[in-house]
This record gives sequence, structure tokens and C-alpha cells, in this order.
Amino acid sequence: MSDVVPPDAPGLVLLVWDAPNVDMGLGSILGGRPTAVYRPRFDALGRWLLGYAAELSVSTNDTLEAEATVFTNIVPGTSDNVRPWVEALRNVGFAVFAKPKTSEDSDVDDDMLEHIDRRAESGRLAGVVVASADGQAFREPLEELADEVPVTVIGFREHATWAVQHDTIRFLDLEDIPGVFREPLPRVSLENLPDEGAWLQPLRPLTALLNSR
Repeated sequence: MSDVVPPDAPGLVLLVWDAPNVDMGLGSILGGRPTAVYRPRFDALGRWLLGYAAELSVSTNDTLEAEATVFTNIVPGTSDNVRPWVEALRNVGFAVFAKPKTSEDSDVDDDMLEHIDRRAESGRLAGVVVASADGQAFREPLEELADEVPVTVIGFREHATWAVQHDTIRFLDLEDIPGVFREPLPRVSLENLPDEGAWLQPLRPLTALLNSR
């Protein structure tokens, strides 16, 4: 995206969505790939972001606008399956940064951090929202940013304990955003086990051990 900033440009409330990490966290809650019922609705997320930017505008007495980008990996050979999702995001108003998944190291964490840095260097940054199941990869940079602007981590409380308990970073559970999920997530944790017990599904297939030697 263009980094040319007019001198009178409004402040910016930036949201970045770490699609691979959110998908992993959601999959661990569901015990498998999410069906349509459990796929996040980005129109609801966009409305929340616009409302949040409006709240910050009032509290800072400044004109702020919202910008949202989804960062994702594309596994070779799956572009036809992913294209409708990417186009739907763009139609909602989200930018998409797509990167081929060619190795275990070709994730999008560094790209997300570079994007946040560019927006911070523009002098426009008035708020940062990072959507990630746990947000651990962004903890240190976000803690530094939190000294300057409001920082929010959106994720799942089961995976982001550090953010839930943080003093300067706000945590928001993804399911607490109105309308993001069509149905309540079937969430079970060690803290809220039913009397009859519950199955906790593996976070990755057993066969992954064959690739981690």
C-alpha cells in the first residue's frame, strides 16, 4: 500500500489480522477445520473497528480513520480455493497481503511487523489492533507501541494469557465482538470443564512428529 502521506492526513487506527495464527487457534478450539458457521465474519469485524476508531476520535478530539489488512499464506496449488475468500475480504474493505507458503519459515509475522512500523513512521498512527490467536510473536513490539498509542490484541483467551493479564495492552476475545461468529464457539478449557468431562483435541496431527526430527 502507498506510504505517501499528505500533510493534513487524518490519524490512523490500524488493524492487522494474522490469518494463519487465528486459523490455528480456531482449529484447536473446534478440534478441526472450521465450517461456515464458525468462520469469522469480517463485515462484523469491520463495523467493530469503525466503532472503535470513532470512540478514539472522541477521546482524542481528533479525526481518525480505520485501516484493516489481512495477512495470509497461500499454499501452492490452493489459489482457486482461496480466491473467493480474498475477494470477499477486499469487497468488505480489507486489504490483503498474500504470501506463498513455500517453507516453514515463510510465515507473515515479519510482514505484519514491517507494516505496523511503516504506519508508525508515518506519524499518523493513533491506535493498533493485532488479531492473532495468541499474539506472542508481537508481544515486545506491541509493548513498545503501547507507550505511545492504544494497543489492542484480539485473540482467544485460552491462548493469549499474557495479553489477558497485561497492564498496558488491552485484550479482546474475538468471540466478544458482536456478530463475528454465527454460533457460539464450542469452547472447553481446563477451567470450565463440564461435570461429565470433555475431549480436548490435539493441536496438530500425530504424523507431524515425522517432520520435526
